[in-house]
Amino acid sequence: MTHPALAPGKVAVVTGGASGIGLAAAARFASLGMKVCIADRVGLDEAKATLGDVLAVETDVSDRAAVAALAEQVAATLGPVAVLMNNAGVGGGGDALTNSEGWERVLGVNLMGPIHGVQAFVPAMVESGAPGIVINTGSKQGITQPPGDTAYNVSKSGVKALTEGLAHTLRQAGGAVSAHLLIPGFTFTGMTRRRVAEQPPGAWSAEQVVDRMIAGIGSGEFYILCQDNETTRAQDERRILWAAGDIVENRPALSRWHPDWKDAFAAYMDGA
Repeated sequence: MTHPALAPGKVAVVTGGASGIGLAAAARFASLGMKVCIADRVGLDEAKATLGDVLAVETDVSDRAAVAALAEQVAATLGPVAVLMNNAGVGGGGDALTNSEGWERVLGVNLMGPIHGVQAFVPAMVESGAPGIVINTGSKQGITQPPGDTAYNVSKSGVKALTEGLAHTLRQAGGAVSAHLLIPGFTFTGMTRRRVAEQPPGAWSAEQVVDRMIAGIGSGEFYILCQDNETTRAQDERRILWAAGDIVENRPALSRWHPDWKDAFAAYMDGA
């Protein structure tokens, strides 16, 4: 099924739309005949050259006033918004004891950005009574919490909680606007390109993630869990259930990476 918000002439706004998954999503929305706005801090000229006739607005999503101004500009230039994709994201925050500036940057973009987007755009979407979609880009790291970039994990955990709460609020408001949590797997984007020059065999392309996103929206999924070329759905499910089991069974935090639980986790995953 095709969601009625994904239709010619409807308006789509994509933050982080100048590269990666955001750019791929903007291209897909444009191919459907939608009017598209991309918002980003860099790369807008190159993205506009690729996408063609789109509205490109330099925006720092961590700045509430800037996102409010974006919403006003989109309404005045393109009209009522049918699709909002809060996708802008950064990494490199650091662990719990380091890099306070990195934490502020990551939380500002990854968590406050979607909050600002939701609060600037969604009330008008609900008030219109028209079908609408809100897509927030999360991460498996916000669910399974791998050690390393704790700031990133915290930000994406917050996006998950935000989107779940938003989905409930939208249901209470009548349900014409739906919320969806996009959960990419290993994807070759601008963030991964900083580490590797070419797409690794295990990674999906941004376009594959968008294919999965569109299919998930069409089938009414809230949790749009993406795979990649090295991880199956069964493996993802078992990793997620193991993470939840840390709480239920009162295991050590992040027991998957704890030396005392290494063998138990490996045996558990053998069933995937």
